[in-house]
Parts: sequence; C-alpha cells; structure tokens
Amino acid sequence: MGVRSGALLLPCLLLTLSASPSAAQSVGTPVLTPTVTARYPHDRAAFTQGLQYLGGGTLLESTGVVGQSGVRRVDLKTGKVLARVATPIAGAFGEGVTALNGVVYHLTWEDGVAITFDAATLKETGRYRYSGEGWGLTTDGRALIMSNGSPTLVWRDPKTFRVKRSVQVTDAGQPVKNLNELEYVQGSVYANVWLTDRVARIDPQTGKVTAWIDVSALTREVSAAAAKAGHTLTFDDVPNGIAFVPERGTLLLTGKRWPTVFEVKLPGVKAEDPGTTGRARTRR
Repeated sequence: MGVRSGALLLPCLLLTLSASPSAAQSVGTPVLTPTVTARYPHDRAAFTQGLQYLGGGTLLESTGVVGQSGVRRVDLKTGKVLARVATPIAGAFGEGVTALNGVVYHLTWEDGVAITFDAATLKETGRYRYSGEGWGLTTDGRALIMSNGSPTLVWRDPKTFRVKRSVQVTDAGQPVKNLNELEYVQGSVYANVWLTDRVARIDPQTGKVTAWIDVSALTREVSAAAAKAGHTLTFDDVPNGIAFVPERGTLLLTGKRWPTVFEVKLPGVKAEDPGTTGRARTRR
C-alpha cells in the first residue's frame, strides 16, 4: 500500500511509531530479531509492493505509484531488472504480486482489478474484479492469500479469484490492521504491517499472531545509507517486501525505495528442498 503523496521524512515516521498504541508489542507474543546473512543491491526507484523468490537467484517484484507501477523479474545478487511490464491500467496504483503454476497475479490498490500475466513472458493473460482495496498477495501453493489493509486475510481461488474463506488477524485478542505485503512460509503467513517496523507471523487457521519480527535495525541501516547518499527516506519509504528462499531457509526483506535487500535467518525457519516444497514456484 502507499499514499499518493507524502512530504514527511522518516524521523516523523519514527515519532509516529513510538507514539502509536498499535506499534506496541503485546505482552506474551514473542518478538524475534532477524540475523542478517547477506545484503544485495535494490533499485532505489522501486516502490516495492510485492516480492517473491522464484528460484535460481531471481526475484519477482511489483512496484507502486501511479505512472511507475509494474511487475518485474530481478536478479537478486546484482539488483538488475531482467524483464518488466507496466501495470496495464492507466492511472492504476500497483500493489501486491505472486506467482502460482506459471501465472503471475498482480493487484491494484483502488481499481478493484487483479491482472494476470504469463510468468515466462510477462504478457497479460486476464483480469479479475474484486471489491475493496488490494494490498498484499501470496500463495500457499493452492490458493491465493490477499490483504486489503484491514485485519482480514482472504483466501481466493486462483482460477476464478472468488473468495474461499477469510480469517481475522488478532494479537492478544485485538485486531491487527494495515496488513500489507505477505509471504507464506512453512505453514505461517508473514505480513508487513504498514507504517511499522514489524512483521507479523500469523497462524492461517486461527488468525492469531504467533510472533513479531522486529526489523527496526534494518530500517535504521537503510535510512542512514540513504541519507549518506543524499536520498533521505520519506514517510512512504517503509519496510515492505518478504520473500522465502527455501534452499537456504532464509527470508529476503526490503522496503519501498530501499537501497538494500537483506537476506536474514529467523528462528524456526528451516532450509528445505525446493523441489519438494508445498508451495509452487515458477523458475526462470
């Protein structure tokens, strides 16, 4: 998700986070700190809305902002864009993206349209309508899982985009709103919470937050690097982007207009054979 304009700088964002009751961790919910294992360059112009690892060192990424929205394949190690396509709706603000069974699904924020592309060519293959806003998108290998900025996650049929079921996300009984970019990892849904330095780990059956991932150190690092380069992060440039690398059991984390993609280890996330994982991926 992203606002169409924002002149506030990151210090204002950090003040908002420290003052907001929703930013406080609930008592009893574990807080995990990621351990950085590698850093990769990331396009500073990319207003990242969705991220998925396709295998073979390649990322699928979607970007937002009207006139700059689109879907791209990116080389992880270099940050080089290998292929790209613009969001094919004039005036649309691009949102989340995921690939399943050779099809790329891409959301729009306020247009209520999901666009599909051939995963190999990025040629448009269809469109689906949905009500409300579109924010984040992932897949468990069978269904699409979508967020819309509310505390609700929705499972959709990939062939019809119809709603199959939904769950409300809660922490200590309280709803967690602003769920944004999503990633399904080994039976849990990970979700960026917009305008915070937190990633929620969610039980997809109950909707309960089972842990919080604190990415504030990553935000501080990229903020300092951007300021040193003369590109101070703005209010919009928040953490957003989670991708699972099965062969290493790691997560890739980035943010909107961040100069870095971080590869991190988290407790409980294990390496697996990408050929036997339950989540379908497209490899290029």
